[in-house]
Amino acid sequence: MKKIYFASDQHFGAPTPELSLPREKKFVAWLDEVKEDAEAIFLLGDLFDFWFEYKMVVPKGFVRILGKLAEIRDSGIPIFFFVGNHDLWMNDYFETELNIPVYHDNKEFTFNGKTFLIGHGDGKGPGDKGYKRMKKVFTNPFSKWFFRWLHPDVGVRLAQYLSVKNKLISGDDDVKFLGEENEWLVLYAKRKLETKHYNYFIFGHRHLPMIIPVGKDSEYVNLGDWIGYFTYGVFDGEKFELQKFEK
Repeated sequence: MKKIYFASDQHFGAPTPELSLPREKKFVAWLDEVKEDAEAIFLLGDLFDFWFEYKMVVPKGFVRILGKLAEIRDSGIPIFFFVGNHDLWMNDYFETELNIPVYHDNKEFTFNGKTFLIGHGDGKGPGDKGYKRMKKVFTNPFSKWFFRWLHPDVGVRLAQYLSVKNKLISGDDDVKFLGEENEWLVLYAKRKLETKHYNYFIFGHRHLPMIIPVGKDSEYVNLGDWIGYFTYGVFDGEKFELQKFEK
């Protein structure tokens, strides 16, 4: 079979559009490479450091990324997008413009007899209560209605500032391994295994590339990021691996 690719946490636009541009070009080069043998491509959230869809407006920029995604999707390769904590205000733009389905929570998939639970990973597992409360505020329909009434020049600038400065809003922890017993996505995966078996739990959000066994024939995978690691996941039909894009 062809390969299935996974990537997460690109945070394009941060810290500035100018500094983000080389990473955007590198990601486009990766997309060009993997499209040659891709059965499907999964993007697991935080593709943008901030994204909000007004009724008639989307954030400026990211033309290379959006154009390449459109090209790949038009060629017939499925692309699946899971919103992260930085682009959780995504609605139907990807679906209507790019024909890319957008998921706001985990979703199960089966490939070649292997079961996957896939999502961004924010707000899952024990702890992280401050962010969980904040996420409820941000996803409340009234909050989105109120923000939409801000002029985009004001709203986007404010959101970009908070995205970088306020760790409670962003949901980002210090990027260091906390130990298997303290990694809340590991604990989340083990809890899910009590009721149903999955071969792979694929998440982003933590920005740390790691593969940790969580049960018999079951692994938790964090994809890392495209800020410092440039890592991605690939499933060839038999096994899952993390790889680094070096170009």
